[in-house]
Amino acid sequence: MTDSGKLVALWCKRAKRGPMDPCAQATLVAGRGMRGNANQGGKRQVTIISAERWRELQQEVGVELAPSARRANLMISGLDLVHSRRRVLQIGDCRLLIHGETRPCERMEEACTGLQAAMRERWGGGVFAEVLTGGEITVGDPVAWVEAGGMHTP
Repeated sequence: MTDSGKLVALWCKRAKRGPMDPCAQATLVAGRGMRGNANQGGKRQVTIISAERWRELQQEVGVELAPSARRANLMISGLDLVHSRRRVLQIGDCRLLIHGETRPCERMEEACTGLQAAMRERWGGGVFAEVLTGGEITVGDPVAWVEAGGMHTP
């Protein structure tokens, strides 16, 4: 993986357990999350998965699933999310503080037998984050790790 990547997909969940609606752009609100998304506030404002890790999981369980089955808000490519707790991710002009690993729930097992167990390894469920700096994000935006003050990490 590199030190930078891009935002490859976005989904908004209008209600808890509701469908994941794909979108080309979204507004992130500092301290709240994604405008229009069911989860607002707290430390789990936005959830993020890696496109590369999702492909690995599909190969491991031997099934092809739409990435929306993971029920994350954002899919990025080019960055490894493993052990990223307390790192700051910049997407376009927005900054997100990663608070931890998103543990896979029983809904993953409903999507495919064996998926929940596979996702428990190497942060397969992705991460959850708090929006530090809000703004508009669009599929295709650059994504990079940055220092809390905005400088790129080595």
